Amino acid sequence: MIAHALIFYLLSSITILSSIMVISSKNTVHSVFFLILAFVNVSCLFIMIGAEFVGMILLIVYVGGRGVIFICCNDA
Repeated sequence: MIAHALIFYLLSSITILSSIMVISSKNTVHSVFFLILAFVNVSCLFIMIGAEFVGMILLIVYVGGRGVIFICCNDA
């Protein structure tokens, strides 16, 4: 039980820090990478509470879709 709490606090703190870095980063590519990191951590939190479907959909749709499209369109 203590291990689950420690993992929860670790993932939550990484999510909060990466979310702050999303809005404070001046480079848009770095901002997208921090956004992907935040989405992955939130997805891991969903998987921890037993909502595997929601966690996987978050990974596929947001990380796979929005992050990759933004990075590909930003290079052009």
